[in-house]
Amino acid sequence: MESEKKVNVWFITGASKGMGLALVKLLLAKGHAVAATSRNAQALKRQIDGYDATFLPLEMDLTADDSVRNAIQQTVKTFGRLDVVVNNAGFAYVGSLEEMTDEEFRYALDVNLFGTVNVIRAAMPYLRQQRSGHIINIASAGGYVAVANLGSYAASKFAMVGLTESLAAEIKPFGVYATVVLPGSFRTRFLEDGSLTYVKTPIAEYGSDQTLDGMSKRAGSQPGDPDKLVAELVKLADYPAPPVHLILGPDSYRMIMDKRDKDMAEFEAYKETTMSTNLEQVLPDHQTH
Repeated sequence: MESEKKVNVWFITGASKGMGLALVKLLLAKGHAVAATSRNAQALKRQIDGYDATFLPLEMDLTADDSVRNAIQQTVKTFGRLDVVVNNAGFAYVGSLEEMTDEEFRYALDVNLFGTVNVIRAAMPYLRQQRSGHIINIASAGGYVAVANLGSYAASKFAMVGLTESLAAEIKPFGVYATVVLPGSFRTRFLEDGSLTYVKTPIAEYGSDQTLDGMSKRAGSQPGDPDKLVAELVKLADYPAPPVHLILGPDSYRMIMDKRDKDMAEFEAYKETTMSTNLEQVLPDHQTH
């Protein structure tokens, strides 16, 4: 198939470990050109060898708009264009909302959400001008299903879902697509040190230390295969009409579907209250016959 032979230029954040690194390696092996970003470019260089012409490691601060714009500019200057942008970088603070300092909460959103916005703003002028491209935002099942003691992570990932939905509608007229990916639990290093950060001022009553301990103990036993995940991301870039949402992982699918069912039950339980707030009361369906 022609789509299988297409060579794209990819820009990937958070590429020095886990899913990001696995995606970089797969893309390079398939002959694509990859600009990969990290806070430490040397960490990238140590892990990738033999692709000098198609691999561009970039040191980038996601939270600094100038740094992001410079990285995008270097990518286009090096490879001549930009086809697929993957916003993958992120981490999770473990702690209740009361436990989190203002600095911690804002930093979580700076990296997980505003960093993504910085990349989108820097990439869109090129994608819009060439009338093609695909922005892939990596969220999480936690972008649909919130759990206790991960409020800042939920806030950033829920926001990423809404942001992508809005973005997809904005850029569709330019022939550019946006997809938010909702992975479940994959066997990467996300549950290890560096991606999980405990709040500095814990409050014992919340038990957030138990949340952190439980998550850390699952490291190495997650059900998802990261190689299969990144293979699906490569396929996603070649879809003629890609989805706005893509769930990856049976566990993520079950969590999201269960949450939707609970939401619908709650909405129906309070439907009469919902319908009572117009200037003229609108009766629930079962009372209109």
